[in-house]
Amino acid sequence: MLRLVPTPIGNLGDVTFRSLEALREAECILCEDTRVTKRLLSLLSERYSIDFGPTEFISFHEHNQDAFLQKITPEFFDRNVAYVSDAGMPGISDPGAKLVRYAQEHAIAYEVLPGPSAAVTAFVASGFECVRFAFYGFLPHKGAERERELKKALTEEKCVVLYESPHRLLKLLEELAAMAPDRTVFLAKELTKRYEQFFKDSAANLYEQFRDKPIKGEWVAVIDKSEEEATALTLTIDEILRLPLPKKELAKMLAKVSEKSVKEWYAILTKD
Repeated sequence: MLRLVPTPIGNLGDVTFRSLEALREAECILCEDTRVTKRLLSLLSERYSIDFGPTEFISFHEHNQDAFLQKITPEFFDRNVAYVSDAGMPGISDPGAKLVRYAQEHAIAYEVLPGPSAAVTAFVASGFECVRFAFYGFLPHKGAERERELKKALTEEKCVVLYESPHRLLKLLEELAAMAPDRTVFLAKELTKRYEQFFKDSAANLYEQFRDKPIKGEWVAVIDKSEEEATALTLTIDEILRLPLPKKELAKMLAKVSEKSVKEWYAILTKD
């Protein structure tokens, strides 16, 4: 039996009864980081007077998950196995999906316990009246790939939720201020923790607010949808290609509605 178990994103009081039960019954715990999980169990044991018993801890993270799944056999799950990421829901910007697929392919019984998620918590806290939102996780760190992903996010017809590290948050705000200075952005710092803080303003104003300040902690950003950008997305690539515009302008429009950059589209348009 495999259980994917959510853990608190900051406040220990957010752990669910089902999560405590699953961790108590687990004979083996697959962990994104065994040190983090052992520390969590120690704190939970002290707070809730629970004896988690003798448990095997095995490292299972982004860099070793493929090798691990190739090495084991389905009989590995004949016992109670739990998987926990460092915080929040497994499978959301954390390993977990490959474990579920392995269970599906080998007819292994599994369940996913509901629980804390920084993405959902920040989306609700933002106050944006979006019926839907797109979750982008962590953007690529740099280069054309990051620029493409951010441009794509800004053309979504829904709110966008993404994670950012403290040493790249200012870069994100600078990019947003340059690409969409009037777009409203909600920032959540250290969700559910002692120093939780919320900030909501235009991208340009937030950049000015943070540019000269030290930035610490874990951050979630929620970007409001843009009516202007959503309207632009009503044109398909074929429709844009038929527009009587200079190739440079066409390349810019095409880059907004696709994963290719302006440079790549211009090379395609001028190839002949």
